[in-house]
Amino acid sequence: MPDAATDEQFLRRALDLALQGIGLASPNPYVGAVIVDAHENVVGTGVYTYDGVKHAEVRALEQAGEKARGGTLYINLEPHSHQGRTPPCTDALIAAGIRRVVASMPDPNPKVSGRGFEKLRAAGVQVEVGGLEAEARRLNEAFARYVCHGIPLVTLKSAMTLDGRIAPPPAVGLNRVVGTPPGGWITGEDARAHVHQQRHRSDAIMVGAGTILADDPLLTDRSGNSRRRPLLRVILDSHLRLPSDSRVVLSAANDVLVFYSSADEKKKRELEARGTRVEQLPSSAPDGRPDIHAILRRLGELEITSVMIEGGSTVNGTVLASGAVDKVFLYYAPKIMAREGSVPFASGAGFRELEKSLQIEHVQLHRFGDDFAVEGYLRNPYEE
Repeated sequence: MPDAATDEQFLRRALDLALQGIGLASPNPYVGAVIVDAHENVVGTGVYTYDGVKHAEVRALEQAGEKARGGTLYINLEPHSHQGRTPPCTDALIAAGIRRVVASMPDPNPKVSGRGFEKLRAAGVQVEVGGLEAEARRLNEAFARYVCHGIPLVTLKSAMTLDGRIAPPPAVGLNRVVGTPPGGWITGEDARAHVHQQRHRSDAIMVGAGTILADDPLLTDRSGNSRRRPLLRVILDSHLRLPSDSRVVLSAANDVLVFYSSADEKKKRELEARGTRVEQLPSSAPDGRPDIHAILRRLGELEITSVMIEGGSTVNGTVLASGAVDKVFLYYAPKIMAREGSVPFASGAGFRELEKSLQIEHVQLHRFGDDFAVEGYLRNPYEE
């Protein structure tokens, strides 16, 4: 019987394999599987990708063949026991003679959670659950939010100075390179490269029309890593102010989705003619801004499991006040702007009393050269 250290070693390998599914598995979870024989030799491994169809444990079984009999499966997520795009993996494991299953966590889908383990135990397979659970839950937090609530995990990302400024006053930095923020970049190359890794982990990126008007960004995933579907570029544009000659519109290939509440039909047709998807949603705000919760429900219908908001001050304040944000990833440069009229991280009514301010939990700090980032949660993605 392998000891705890050996179990952790193989579970970590399964988690590392699951990471290979980033960008390739959504809207399904990231899963990696390792099969070890009675002598603790790895005889099969598998990674799940959506287009590959077969689940990670089935791929590992195919590689192991007869060597799987009497062996142990290490996997970061509970094997499924229901008929979906593929037959139940539990049946394949039982038929292959797997003696023991070591998994990090149950399936977060409340309709199937625990049933895979029950079926394996009923067939005499030893099942152990909980190793490296925190890491496994973190890996599939977007899937959990989506499968439990039908909406994507929302991460608010921003880059700012130590005094909480995301841009200099509007009059500063007018003569600049197209596609760069006014006044230039706040953070360095390492932090900006990490942003693209974050985009790669996301199904969608969301900004307000003001960001397009100010920066003319492309909003693309330039991580260099493969993904099965393009990053969906979502723009909140109450009255369709989006310029038809903006870079995001000129590069649209059915991967730009604009939400508006009221606008001239001519402008809508003009944007659609350029390959931009335009959808009208009701407004719940006095200024006519589309309702963020309606937007998230719509994105869920489109099988978007995660969205990263990279908006300006107004969008940041609006989504925080709405309660739509699940987590934040805030990059800080060791700079102080201290200039009147510079743009704050978030604007709006905010919270008058400290006791009512938003509390960030499970905070982690990350270093990127001279810059650093604060990552934390406003809610548990696995709970309401």
